[in-house]
Parts: sequence; structure tokens; C-alpha cells
Amino acid sequence: MPSFSTLFVTITAALLVRGADNSTDSSNTTDTTIATDTLTSGNSYGAPLTPWEQGTTPGWYYGDNPDNLPDSLTDLPWLQDSYLCWLLEQQNDGFQCPTSPSSDGYTQLFSNLTGATEAVDYMTYGLVDTVEACKAMCDSVNGCIFVNSYHDVNGKNGSPLLTCSLFSQCHSAADSINRGGQTQPDGSIDYITNSDGYCKQKCSCSA
Repeated sequence: MPSFSTLFVTITAALLVRGADNSTDSSNTTDTTIATDTLTSGNSYGAPLTPWEQGTTPGWYYGDNPDNLPDSLTDLPWLQDSYLCWLLEQQNDGFQCPTSPSSDGYTQLFSNLTGATEAVDYMTYGLVDTVEACKAMCDSVNGCIFVNSYHDVNGKNGSPLLTCSLFSQCHSAADSINRGGQTQPDGSIDYITNSDGYCKQKCSCSA
């Protein structure tokens, strides 16, 4: 059992990370704590259903404007919430909030396709504002070496944001076989545009 001094230090650190925002209430703190329980490797970091499966939901959002999330996705873990990021650091399960822009070092293997990567080495996926944010996410997930960013038009509850899928192996355009086709709650059919693939290391894949 932790000593009183250890508990005091832990709680104090959490409060310091959380900041002196008097508007924060216990329900927000509880929601954030629950979010960390879903962001585990065994749960594909909040997205156990792959992007090409019916009924799938992104696991997280990394960007500057959570207000841009569709109403049905406003409860996504926001990876710029300081308290959530602190909890993920303590959890130490190979998934962290990015702390800096991507160092790049990525090689683009395909661009502007109408299909997204579909492969068995899928790790997780979420929503981002930019391609660079997607690369930064890959840098923050252990084992990630490939990112596929794309627009899922009509998909993900109408989100205008980029979908960011992460993989543990590099992929060529030949694996971009997810073309959408999923029926959405409003009856529309989703489709893929602007699909780009980037590998973190040199890859023998041919486009």
C-alpha cells in the first residue's frame, strides 16, 4: 500500500498538471480517468474495431480544436488535455500524448488515393487536424512505423477531420482497399478521399 507521503505527492502532482482551473468539476475528472481505461494496447487504444468495419468509432482526437468534433464524438479523449496526458504517462502502456511536432523522417509511399489502408497489423486510429499531427501520433505510439491519413467523407458521424490510422508495418497503394461503402446512421454511404501513406523507415514497398 502506498505511504501517505507517496499519495500526497501523487495527488499534488495531478493537481499541478490539471492546473488551477476552478471550472473543472469531479465529473470531468472522472470522465478523463475513464478515458485512460480505454486507451490501452489490448483495446487498440480506444478503437478495437478497425476503420473498415461497420459501426467503428475513432479512439481519440489529437488537434487544436475539439469544438470541431461532431456532436456524437465530443466525448473522444482529447490528447491535449494535460490531466489525461499525465495519466497516460503514468499508465505507461505505449501510448502517449505527442509533446512536439513530428521529427518527420517519413517517406511518402502514396498520395491522394480513394482507398485507405486495410491490413492485419492495424494498431489504432483517431481523428487529427493535419497530416503532421498524424505523424506526431505515430511517433507517440510504441511500434508504429506507418500512418495513413485520409478523409472519410460522410463517415465517422460526419466528421470533417482527417482520419489517422496507425500500423506496425509499411504499406503500399496495393493495400489501400478500404473504399468506404459503409451505411451511416443518416442513410448516407461513406467514401474515401485524399488518402496518403507515410512510412517512418525505408521500405521496399512499391507504390
